Amino acid sequence: MTTEAERFASVYAATYEQILGYAVRRCEDPEDAADVVAETFATAWRRVHALPDGDEARLWLYGIARKTLANHRRGRVRRQHHSAELDADVADLYAHDPDSAVELSTIARTFRELSDGDRELLSLVAWEGLDHAELAKVLGVSRNAVRIRLHRARKRLSRALRAAGVTSHHLVTEAK
Repeated sequence: MTTEAERFASVYAATYEQILGYAVRRCEDPEDAADVVAETFATAWRRVHALPDGDEARLWLYGIARKTLANHRRGRVRRQHHSAELDADVADLYAHDPDSAVELSTIARTFRELSDGDRELLSLVAWEGLDHAELAKVLGVSRNAVRIRLHRARKRLSRALRAAGVTSHHLVTEAK
């Protein structure tokens, strides 16, 4: 009699390449495909008690992969939507100056070129509306550390925008 872990390992070994091929053919890049495959098998492991026998297991995994891929695509669309919202929020900071002919694409590109940490911090403020105390809890640091990090992130964004030719009387460092 085999254990659930042994049964899962056997199905994993027999179907991994097929599930990977399924994901690769449907994802834009290999990293996304790897994520879909990993999540598919993680879901299958959590539901190992429902794992069918024989070839039905492969079909069951395709069903899980299909749902996982759909969730992955919805997440990507959500992230793109949030990115567009943040791009618009940043552009709005410069919309008050009628002499400013700033292109949204320049602001968006500049924002994307910031470090992951700066983008995340500025996004938590702009998208989620978190204050210093809330940021401190999310990041697991003191309020003072948040204040310093946010100040530095805003300065780096302002410098990068100026270097990209974006000028305004309403610089991000003045935003509260």
